[in-house]
Amino acid sequence: MPLEKYQYLSNVWRDDIFKNKVVFCTGGAGTICSAQVRAMVHLGADACIIGRNVEKTENMAKDIATARKGAKVIGIGAVDVRKPELLQEAANRCAKELGSIDFVIAGAAGNFLATIEQISPNAMKSVIDIDVLGSYNTVKATLPYLQESAAKHRTDGKTEPANGTGGRIIFVSATLHYAGTPLQSHVSVAKAGVDAMAMSIAIEQGPKGLTSNIIAPGPIADTEGIDRLSKKETRERSYKAVPAGRYGTVKEIADATVYLFSDSGNFVNGETLVVDGGAWHTAGFANGFSYPDFLLSGETVTGVGGGKKAKL
Repeated sequence: MPLEKYQYLSNVWRDDIFKNKVVFCTGGAGTICSAQVRAMVHLGADACIIGRNVEKTENMAKDIATARKGAKVIGIGAVDVRKPELLQEAANRCAKELGSIDFVIAGAAGNFLATIEQISPNAMKSVIDIDVLGSYNTVKATLPYLQESAAKHRTDGKTEPANGTGGRIIFVSATLHYAGTPLQSHVSVAKAGVDAMAMSIAIEQGPKGLTSNIIAPGPIADTEGIDRLSKKETRERSYKAVPAGRYGTVKEIADATVYLFSDSGNFVNGETLVVDGGAWHTAGFANGFSYPDFLLSGETVTGVGGGKKAKL
């Protein structure tokens, strides 16, 4: 259903700053990525969102399009980011139907809660394949379009770019691997790989005008991550562990996205923008599992949607 603007975008941004631009987003039907794309569309962009579930992806595309009258938003489902040929087809369709790909959000990810002895080799591989190879496949499919956009929209930082910005990519990562997070070794490994890849792209593609940055969200309220990876009965305790005193909102991730993609982010490249209210500095068992008692018990995670109960 259509959302009120302030649910996904602050009022500080000028309308049409992304007019005639196109954003391509994997994981675009998810709660965080859809907010990122919705903000871009509100500010003038057209969009193409990619997902595995056809109905969910197509419905979300229609919903995002309500952010701006006349917006064009394509939803392409049945795309597994682990299959490069499917991503290439999606990128080509996006560029053909919408005219370009100026911005990319690599947001597809997989997660569940489990200790290292409970994670099967196949489960570990699946998470790494979705996060790391999925991000790589996204870059490979869209890089020629991003390079073309970057060449058209380079700026010296001294004068306002006549045609706006372009040629930028954001990887949606996490803070799990900064200090170490119990029950998240598989995702920590995957996100560390994503971060390393983003830095290499920044160095290699920066001379061609591209920027490559990371947004690392912390605990964001009313998202699939919170629903799947924390216990409802302990959430009040866990958000009190956030120095800001609350969970974040999808709007705050969307605002960070607009910052990096807009004229304000021209000279930001190869950086990680952590949007977590300071949560990773107090990281521990904020998801409701007592440390170290739970680990020593040998129990399997229960009470959350993202628990790992069987081998994949």
